[in-house]
Amino acid sequence: MPEVILPGASGRIEGRYSPGKRANAPIALILHPHPKAGGHMNNPVAVTLYQLFVKRGFATLRYNSRGVGKSQGEFDSGIGELADAATALDWLQANNPAATQTWVAGYQFGAYIGMQLLMRRPETDGFISVSPPSNMYDFSFLAPCPASGLFLHGTADSIVPPVEVERVVNKLRTQKGIVIDYELEDGASHFWQNHMDAVDRRVGAYLDKRLEEKPA
Repeated sequence: MPEVILPGASGRIEGRYSPGKRANAPIALILHPHPKAGGHMNNPVAVTLYQLFVKRGFATLRYNSRGVGKSQGEFDSGIGELADAATALDWLQANNPAATQTWVAGYQFGAYIGMQLLMRRPETDGFISVSPPSNMYDFSFLAPCPASGLFLHGTADSIVPPVEVERVVNKLRTQKGIVIDYELEDGASHFWQNHMDAVDRRVGAYLDKRLEEKPA
């Protein structure tokens, strides 16, 4: 898990990168929660997502967005953070030009940035969105959503009530050509304390299902 430094629009971007098991390994980008709420690339949910892809042979990158850790710059209300995500995905693709698939996974604010990135990168094959803050940010930009993916949420999330995520999921499910999985973990909060095993189990099972349907 070597440390990598990427050149970003606001200066260096600090990341952790695990190369794939083969030259044409699929790639995955992991996005962390809100910087102003203490979010960083070593957040337990972000690390769990990272490890799930690494275990399956993906070339996987997680990084600190601008102003976090050793990454330069300042928080930019999502605009600059989306630019950082695009820079990180560009770096992943440049280092893995033969990649068979491209995935984006994010938690909380990272899920919001990840879904925006998805809209700008139609080559994306799949996404994972854990606890997307659909009551804090407008997700109407997902029209149409270019890829199938998983929304994972907790029934005890008092910050983003499940009904807010269901609204987005139901809208996306009206589209043809994609499949949106939505899973609720009983008793899990927005922060997944004591439920990290559920993130590992549910996201892992979803990835295995997708990779069985379309091997990477």
